[in-house]
Amino acid sequence: MSRIVVLGGAESGVGAAVLAKVKGFDVFLSDNGKIKDEYVKTLKEWDIPFEQGGHTSGLILNADEIIKSPGIPSTAPMVRQLVSQGTPVISEIEFASRYDSAKKICITGSNGKTTTTSVIYYLLQQAGLNVGLGGNIGKSYALQVATERHDYYVLEISSFQLDNCYSFRPDIAVITNITPDHLDRYDYKIENYTASKFRITQNLRPEDCFIFDSDDAITIEHLSKIVMKAKMLPFTQQGKVEQGAYLDNDKIVVKYEKSESEIFIEELALGGKHNIYNSMAAALAAKATGIDDAVIRSSLKTFQPIEHRLEPVLSIKDVLYINDSKATNVDAAWYALECQTRPVVWIVGGTDKGNDYSVLNELVKNKVKGIVCLGVDNAKIHAAFEDIVGEENMVDTRSADEAVKAAAGMARSGDVVLLSPCCASFDLFTCYEDRGDQFKEAVRRL
Repeated sequence: MSRIVVLGGAESGVGAAVLAKVKGFDVFLSDNGKIKDEYVKTLKEWDIPFEQGGHTSGLILNADEIIKSPGIPSTAPMVRQLVSQGTPVISEIEFASRYDSAKKICITGSNGKTTTTSVIYYLLQQAGLNVGLGGNIGKSYALQVATERHDYYVLEISSFQLDNCYSFRPDIAVITNITPDHLDRYDYKIENYTASKFRITQNLRPEDCFIFDSDDAITIEHLSKIVMKAKMLPFTQQGKVEQGAYLDNDKIVVKYEKSESEIFIEELALGGKHNIYNSMAAALAAKATGIDDAVIRSSLKTFQPIEHRLEPVLSIKDVLYINDSKATNVDAAWYALECQTRPVVWIVGGTDKGNDYSVLNELVKNKVKGIVCLGVDNAKIHAAFEDIVGEENMVDTRSADEAVKAAAGMARSGDVVLLSPCCASFDLFTCYEDRGDQFKEAVRRL
C-alpha cells in the first residue's frame, strides 16, 4: 500500500486526505499550525491519522508522495527536505484529477477569476447540467471527487495550486488577466508568476479551448513565446475577433465556430468595465460547453454579485458602504475605484505583496477624498498617497471597527466608503473573508 502524506489541514488538504483514504492509500496529514475544529471532525470521521502544531519528520519523510496545500511555499524547510530526497510533491488539484473523468472548466488569473468562475458555474446550473464548483472557491475539489459525482466541474485555480500540477488538464482553460501579484512567492519576477499561471494550458489538446484577454499585454507577450495547441478564444474591448468575444458599442458579440450571438451591456447583472471582461469569458466558456444562447443571456441578466467583491453592504445617511475585501492586489483595487461615480473614502492596507501603488495615482487624485489605512504597517501607503489626498485626510487603524468608524467620520452624504484593500489580510485577519465579514459587522453596528 503506497503512503501519501498531506501537508496542510484546511479545505484543500483535508479534501485530499479523504480522497486518498477512499482510494485505499495509507494516508497521514500533518499541519504545522492549529487545525480548525471542523476539519479535525472530518479527519476523525474518516479515521485519518493526523498531527497539528508541528511536523514529525519520521512520519513524513517516508511518504511515497506528498500532497502539499497551496498556502505552503516551496521554500518551507520540510518541503525542501522532501524535494532534496526526491519525494514527488503535488497539489490537491493534480491528485484529484487522476480520479475524475468529468469535463473541467478551469479559471485562473490575477483578477476576476472568482467572479468569472461563479458566473460560469451559474450558467451551467441554469442550463440544467450536473456541475460541481471547487478549487480555490467552494468545497474542496478532491472531497467532491471522493464523495460526489458530477458531469462537469468549474474550478477556480490559483497560481499556488498550479505550481504543483503536472499532468492535470482542463477541457476549457481561462486566464482572465495577469498583473503583478504574489510576487513574494515568485522571486519578485513577473515572468515566474506568469509562467505559473500558464501551467493551466500546458496539457491542452487541439480539441480543448483556451479563453484569454487579448487586451492584456502580459498574457499576449507570453503567448508569443509558447506553442498553444488548443482552440484560441480571445475576448477584447479593443477591436473585433473572428472567433471569441468583443465589444461592439453597447453590446457584446460572441462568436464560436459558426454561431454568433449578442448581449447588450445594459442587460448585464454585473456593472463596470472589468465585469464586461468577466462576462465575455463566461459567455465563451458556456458557448464552448454547448449552452444555448437564450440561457446565456438570461443567466448574465440574473446572476447575483458574489460576496466580498464590490458587495454593497448598507446605505447609512446616504453613504454607501461597499465590501471589496477580495481586492488583494493593486489591479483589483484599480477596478474598484475606476467604477465608482461618487466621492470615495477608501479603506486600504494589510500585508503588502510588493505592490506598486503608482498606477492608482490618477484614480486617487480624481476620486478619493480620504484614506483610512487598515494594517499593521501603513508606511508604504502613506508614502504613496499623502501628497495626493493630504496628510490630514489619512488615518491609521488596527481593526475593522476602528476603520469603519474613521471612514464614517470622513464621509458625507452622497459619498462611498469602499473597503478595497490592495493587500493580503494576514496581518490583522485570518483571511480576506474574515476581513470582509468584520467590515460588514462594523458597518451594521454604526
